Amino acid sequence: MADIGAALGNRPGFLIRRLHQIHLALFAEECASFGVTPVQFSIMTVAKAQPGLEQVALAQEVGLDRTTLANVLARLESRSLVVRIASPTDRRVKHVSLTRRGNALLVRMTGAAERAHDRTIAALTPVEREAFLAALLRVLVSAGNEHGRAPMRPRCPQGPGHLRYGTDRSATLRMPARAVVRRWECGSGPYAAGNRRNPP
Repeated sequence: MADIGAALGNRPGFLIRRLHQIHLALFAEECASFGVTPVQFSIMTVAKAQPGLEQVALAQEVGLDRTTLANVLARLESRSLVVRIASPTDRRVKHVSLTRRGNALLVRMTGAAERAHDRTIAALTPVEREAFLAALLRVLVSAGNEHGRAPMRPRCPQGPGHLRYGTDRSATLRMPARAVVRRWECGSGPYAAGNRRNPP
């Protein structure tokens, strides 16, 4: 009889899905009283960090397709946690911000959400955690980003604000964390094609 456990244990997709299930359970346990899902928490986090961000750009930040994001925002808006304001120059463009109520809720639940994330990888030592997260962001997620249903805005694997211009690894620039970097390339690998002389 085939060893099913060994077969599944060698499948990254299966293990990642299982770890995601575990994280969802831990998040629900820690954050049940707030009535906010992990996806909603991510959206609210970005909305606080970048108030007034266009809805399309927000979708790219969290890796959601536009339809899904619109539905999630509608639910948050119905609870007065976010507000969407139409652009004065193009009514089709919506800018998203947290409301005072949304900001207060985010502040209250951040500790609980962080506990859920910590518990998800609690079995790892601090060194192992750093290596695990680095491998996820710098290698797996970044390398496969374009294959996702809704690719995220590329992130510099060396952390917010750290970009390397073009392919010259000796030239390092410091930019605000909210800067859009689709036209830049980090020293560890390509983050986008395009005109790298003119970051948008």
